[in-house]
Amino acid sequence: MGEAKRRKTLGLPPKKNIIKNTDDQSSRIFNWLPITVNQKDNFIKLSIKASWFGIGALVILWLVVRFIGPAAGWWTPADSL
Repeated sequence: MGEAKRRKTLGLPPKKNIIKNTDDQSSRIFNWLPITVNQKDNFIKLSIKASWFGIGALVILWLVVRFIGPAAGWWTPADSL
């Protein structure tokens, strides 16, 4: 006998499905948008890390263009002519 029939014969209400709130099943931001709250939070964390890497790369590029390149004789800055 199946679970539904057994519960019906005993006069019990239907079994409720319990859904745990995991990463994959978190609530959506909007019902029509397939992006969950956890995905939004992970995207924000990723974008913050990526921006710090970008800032670091920009500083390294600036140091190479302004100081290392002219010191190595690769080029001459326009303001020192």
